[in-house]
Amino acid sequence: MANTPIPQTGSQQEREAAKQQAEQEKAQQQAQQEQKQERTLRGPLQTEQGITTLEDTVVAKVAGMAAREVPGVYDMGNAARRAFSAVTDRIPNSQTNVAGGISVEKGETQTAIDVTVVVDYGASIVEVGNAIRRNVIDQVEGTTGLEVIEVNINVVDVHLPQEDEGSSNGSSNSSASSSRNDSLK
Repeated sequence: MANTPIPQTGSQQEREAAKQQAEQEKAQQQAQQEQKQERTLRGPLQTEQGITTLEDTVVAKVAGMAAREVPGVYDMGNAARRAFSAVTDRIPNSQTNVAGGISVEKGETQTAIDVTVVVDYGASIVEVGNAIRRNVIDQVEGTTGLEVIEVNINVVDVHLPQEDEGSSNGSSNSSASSSRNDSLK
């Protein structure tokens, strides 16, 4: 008889039932809170109706266009990329690679961008670099909704005015530069 429970009075049973109900409600609230945390939307690309994803090339193109808009930027990319562009520019109906000279690391809500440029002689590299950084950040954040955490700029060359005169070295870069300048006049 020592192991048989003592019958509870009505008020004790009510208290026990209320306690169990409170524990169940607390467990439900915790479960709902965990679900809300799982559904927490991060950034403007994630909505209740769905998620928008972007490829790295989209961010690279937007950044490339933004960098090219800055006065003092003569060209984009390293020497090999510029040589390749000079050849493809001569092909009829070929498209300009606006993402050339741009490297992107992208997460769900943030991106980091590396820009490789050739600056015109006489332009302040510091001012051109700062202008590129501002324009790339404004355009990428405004267009894609991603937060730009950094824009690193690598100046690989300075374009000299005499390179446009078609010097006797006959390099494809100088002839491509001349044809570009002729079309801009």
